Amino acid sequence: QVQLVESGGGLVQPGGSLRLSCAASGSIFSINTMGWYRQAPGRGRELVATISTTGGTVSADSVQGRFTISRDNAKNTVYLEMNSLKTEDTAVYYCKFATRFGVEYWGKGTLVTVSS
Repeated sequence: QVQLVESGGGLVQPGGSLRLSCAASGSIFSINTMGWYRQAPGRGRELVATISTTGGTVSADSVQGRFTISRDNAKNTVYLEMNSLKTEDTAVYYCKFATRFGVEYWGKGTLVTVSS
């Protein structure tokens, strides 16, 4: 059974940094896109950033220049480096892996709180 486990969330002051990690456990084959999404209180889930197998990235306008997504294919792990955090970045952050066969796996989420 495949599980995605996020880590690295927590409380940080505005302007601070955090690094999220998401690792897959179990047998997972042909991972294609890895990505991060977030859901703020009272809002729907939104894309933060994705990364393809070749390293191509897509990110939301709101995080460009501040957040960087990367992946380690050997470890089936995706990272999100978050800098210059703002209060509006407060949300539960979820990772998602999509395989070439159209199967999607989601993590359970990690809470990021940006507050002074």
